[in-house]
Parts: sequence; C-alpha cells; structure tokens
Amino acid sequence: MRIAVIGSNMVDLTSYITRMPILGETLEAPDFTLGCGGKGANQAVAAAVCGTDVLMMTKVGSDIFADNTISNFRKYGIDTTYVQKVPDVSSGVAPIFVDESGQNSILIIKGANNHLMPADIDAGEKDLRECSLIVLQLEIPLATVYHAIAFGQKHHIPVLLNPAPATKDLDIEKVCACDFFVPNETELAILTGMPTETRKDVEQAAASLIERGLKNVIVTLGGRGALWMTADEKQYIEAYQVNAVDTSGAGDAFIGCFCSSYVQDRDVSAAMQRASAFAALSVTRKGTQMSYPRREELEDFLKPRVS
Repeated sequence: MRIAVIGSNMVDLTSYITRMPILGETLEAPDFTLGCGGKGANQAVAAAVCGTDVLMMTKVGSDIFADNTISNFRKYGIDTTYVQKVPDVSSGVAPIFVDESGQNSILIIKGANNHLMPADIDAGEKDLRECSLIVLQLEIPLATVYHAIAFGQKHHIPVLLNPAPATKDLDIEKVCACDFFVPNETELAILTGMPTETRKDVEQAAASLIERGLKNVIVTLGGRGALWMTADEKQYIEAYQVNAVDTSGAGDAFIGCFCSSYVQDRDVSAAMQRASAFAALSVTRKGTQMSYPRREELEDFLKPRVS
C-alpha cells in the first residue's frame, strides 16, 4: 500500500526556552536544534517509519535548506519524484519555541510551499492514481487542497485532511468529500467558533461538522486522547501517559501513524490506538521528525498493552 502526502515541508528552528521574552527583552535560551519539519513532511516521515510506502509532493526553495530537505526525505525511503525546487524563493521555515513543560509556540514562513499548485497534482496524476490514500494539510494554497480533494473523489481515492494551521477561510462545504477530517481541539474551536474546553464541548463542536456533511471527524486532544465521531457513533481513545519533553510534531506523528495503519486493514479504531501510542512516544524526545520512534520501538511499547 502506498500513500501520497501532498503538502508542506519546513526547516524547524527550535529554541528551548524557560519563558517567552517580553517586548524589548533579550533572554538566553538553554538549547537550540535545527531539523526538518513541516506538517506534510512530518506526516510523510511518520508514515514511512511505520513501514508504509510514501510519495511526497511538495516544493522547496533555491537556498541552502533545499538539498538537505530532499536528502532527508530519501533517508526515510520517501519517493521524491514530485519534490521540486522553486527558483528565487526561500524554503519554508518554522521558528519553534518550546518551554520547560514541553509545550510549544510556532511561527511558519511558507516560502516555496505557496508555490504548490493544482497543476502539480494534474502533472502527477499517473502516480497519484496508484495511491491508497491522499493526505493533506493547510500549509499549501487552499486552491491546491480543494483540487486534491476533488482529484481523490474523481479517482475513488480516500482523502484525509488535517486542517492545520486552521483558517476560517476554509470552505467546509468543499472539504466534505474528505473521508477523514482531523483537527486538534484548538483548530476545531477556530473552525466551528465553538468552545472545546471539555469533552462535551469537543463532542458538540465535532457533531456540528458532521451535521455539515463531513463523514469522519477525528479530534486529537493531546494528553486527553482522541475522539472519533461519525453520524452514527463516537469513540474515545485514551492517551498513553508519558513524561512529555517536547510536544512539537505530536499531532503529525499521530496522523502519519494513523494513515500507515489505516491503509493496511481499514480499521479506524485500531489505527487510532496505534497512532496514540506512536504520538506518546514522540513527545518523550526533543524535536519533530527526529523524535519519531521506529516501528520496532512502537511494537515494544505496545507489547504489555496487548497481552
């Protein structure tokens, strides 16, 4: 089984801080890392380390980061046929600030990601049609996202949309053709205009999206687990309790692992359980892609829990 990730890549510039500086203040930060990230790339890598064949469609710039990003994809065995350079444009970058509790704040500069166009999807039609799932996020132009959803519908390929970063410009009616819609609780609140502080809040907000025509809404809730809701049922997957060091990329870890598991047997509940464990392991280490566990580590983590 092969999945296609049509989306973003970023260079993660991660600063580990004690607190955010106030306006005009300079603080010393204890640590810094530079790594490959971006929601699309993170999800592709997570799926790849879980053992799935992945095709990546994205754009990089004409700077010092471009070749490193392409090499990183290849290191994980990801097909880079449709990873293309854009002349005279920067690659996407993401300054990330992680505090002592492991929580993060992120800025993104999309750069070359803004140049991934609907025509690129059409150019890759032959290979995309061979995929079992198309995975999307919102760090690329909305027109490209809508085109990819229509492409999946036309060719009977399931589509998963992670509506992140959330924007009220997203036309819910246009994304109802998606098979899976996977926001976190913050994104769910932005998209629905409803509170998401409690389980009941989350359920009501998710239900409002189902009422608008979405088929499967999966809400990732960090340490509170994840909710799967359809028109007929709802199910919670509890989070695994771990000592979080850095939550950067945890949602992407969940989605990538979920996709890898789902295309194998189409079991949503089992895929969510596995994805929850994968994401839990990822937050016990610093970084985004570099924190993702290998398949063997995931199996070892799950062993006592399936006996």
